[in-house]
Amino acid sequence: MYAIIATGGKQYKVSEGEVLQIEKLDADVGSDVEFDQVLMISDGEKNIQIGAPYVEGAKVVAEVKDQVRGDKVEILKFRRRKHHMKKQGHRQYLTEIKIKKIKG
Repeated sequence: MYAIIATGGKQYKVSEGEVLQIEKLDADVGSDVEFDQVLMISDGEKNIQIGAPYVEGAKVVAEVKDQVRGDKVEILKFRRRKHHMKKQGHRQYLTEIKIKKIKG
């Protein structure tokens, strides 16, 4: 069984027991979060529910494992022959979650 949820402006394919990193959520470590923006639920190949835009009454429950920061992304702006170079870095804040239950 898997579902497709929308959070943080992105879509994720999740299944029970899976651990993934998503955009930062304001939740404490160890607490449960519910995602009600479920775009699709599938039991296998035959039972597929597709929402318009969301599946009614469907929820995905997950436990917050950790609040982390992602790998550093380096931005380099360079103008040739002009003696100009600008180097910058960014580390995104992420929330690590574990999918507990898919209700649909």
